[in-house]
Amino acid sequence: MQTRLEELLYDRDWLLADGATGTNLFQAGLQSGDSPELWNALFPNKITALYQSAVDSGSDIFLTNTFGCNASRLKLHNAENRVFELNKLSASLACEVAAKANRPVVVAGSVGPTGEIFQPIGELSHEMAVEMFHEQAEGLKDGGVDVLWVETISAAEEFKAAACAFNLAKMPWCGTMSFDSAGRTMMGLTSKDMVSMLEEIPNKPLAFGANCGVGASDLLRTVLGFASLSPELPIISKGNAGIPKFLDGEIHYDGTPELMSEYAILARDSGAKIIGGCCGTTPDHLKAMKFALETRSTSAKPSLTKIVTELGAFSSGSDGIDETGISLRRRGRRRLKT
Repeated sequence: MQTRLEELLYDRDWLLADGATGTNLFQAGLQSGDSPELWNALFPNKITALYQSAVDSGSDIFLTNTFGCNASRLKLHNAENRVFELNKLSASLACEVAAKANRPVVVAGSVGPTGEIFQPIGELSHEMAVEMFHEQAEGLKDGGVDVLWVETISAAEEFKAAACAFNLAKMPWCGTMSFDSAGRTMMGLTSKDMVSMLEEIPNKPLAFGANCGVGASDLLRTVLGFASLSPELPIISKGNAGIPKFLDGEIHYDGTPELMSEYAILARDSGAKIIGGCCGTTPDHLKAMKFALETRSTSAKPSLTKIVTELGAFSSGSDGIDETGISLRRRGRRRLKT
């Protein structure tokens, strides 16, 4: 029996995922140092509003507010014994929103990194990581999510541990990594390495790709890297809304809705089938992305020069695969109308 996500992937040329969680919760009053995951219990109405905003903006898929809802991360807030409870609660709130939508909407249970370093450098073992991910997965499953969604992973060991945990939970899943270090993850993986790693995982994800990172330009270069290998699985692209800048004591992203609409088109043309935003992406960005995807026809795969012209310069001269990659750094960026 196909999952709701598989049905949509079969029926549609592209799917719109959601945007940022943290950015939008900060706008709702979350303070630096607060645990977004505790808001599932403290302010369920605000979490419901977050989910509803994604659906109202046209998202076909939205993620639960559970990115840091594992024992290691919750321990920082003395809530490590509430993993199952908070994951189930967040998933239940999400499913209530999805059930009221007038179209099929996929609820994806967000699973972020543990925040720990694997042995031998750190203390985290494979078994410990699987246990943490499994506990979270069971809470999300009990809350009714359609699919699990591990994201912003840097290490192959952690990605594989999540896959093992999801297999124990008997749940379908998707997975993305963050390529934020000159086309590589923080632990050195390239887009090619990720595709090779997926071949070693017995319980394959329904889709894979990249999220977060540096900016939309860099992420699309990674997507092109995925697509060049002709993977069998659909590709996910969830880029940040521009580049983060620290202004007046706060982090702001400089990507306008128009820039993100260009990003969405380029992501689709680069080979991505699930397209969304990450940090800095608001409902206004999502609406612009959806409108662009619905009204603009598919074009040929974009060149790196085209990506830079539309979205701005890369942060490095290579994506980690082609060391002779062209250096398209620029001092300025194309100014887009707001």
